[in-house]
Amino acid sequence: MNCSNLVFHIHYCNGRKVGERARPLRRLARTLGHHELVLTTGGRGDFKLGGKTYPIAAGMLYYIAPGVPHVLEPDLTNRPTFMTVHFDYARVSFHEEEWEIAGGEPSLGLRPAGQLNDYYQVEDAFGKLIDCWNAKRPGFEAIARVLLQELWIAITRNLGQGRQQDAASLKVEKVIAYMNEKVEGRITLQELAELVQLAPTYLSRSFKEVTGYSVIAFFNKLKMDRAKDMLLTGDKKIKEVAQALGYSDEFYFSRIFKKTEGISPSEFYGNNAHGI
Repeated sequence: MNCSNLVFHIHYCNGRKVGERARPLRRLARTLGHHELVLTTGGRGDFKLGGKTYPIAAGMLYYIAPGVPHVLEPDLTNRPTFMTVHFDYARVSFHEEEWEIAGGEPSLGLRPAGQLNDYYQVEDAFGKLIDCWNAKRPGFEAIARVLLQELWIAITRNLGQGRQQDAASLKVEKVIAYMNEKVEGRITLQELAELVQLAPTYLSRSFKEVTGYSVIAFFNKLKMDRAKDMLLTGDKKIKEVAQALGYSDEFYFSRIFKKTEGISPSEFYGNNAHGI
């Protein structure tokens, strides 16, 4: 799942590293009303999630969705060590001059359990999140939400969501690079599909999954970002900016700008041209 439009609320974090002293971990059976991510950093035992049993070993990642019963059975001779974060989330987006907020789905789409390979980046991101939460410095909750997004990115990169999605992500990156090269002109979906040798419908779906935007919306966003730079750093009029970005109709350009940014090009210039 793309995380660019996810806003997290963290209930709490917990965890200890191998060798750190803590109270003995005992059998645990419960059902939560929120989401939990668990990374095993050592030890042995069994983890039962939704009726299935998974082994506990270093590098195992468990995802517990709301309402899923789970039981932890630690090996008392080699007690497991974990890093955990309990959270909820919502999707937040800005579309056609309005903020849209949607509650999280029952599941984030992760498998209940899986072995991570070369998981040091995930462990490092998890450790930073837990350290931030435990330190409780001013602003820690806002910082922790950002760190959870970084953790989520590290996890999805590690898992790769299968080699097929990895390949799709590379193709999407190639499309975005091409868009940046052609930002001052026009492109078509068919043109992009031929570039990466995908069917147009499959490219559209993959692009949305990876970026959170439709192909057209993303290309318009690139154009509007370039337009903002041109308005603030150059001496071009709105009509000239529109023409430089491939729009023959100044008023159509202004409508796209306002739809994307929430204000007109002239309002944007007036609000920002003399700022720092």
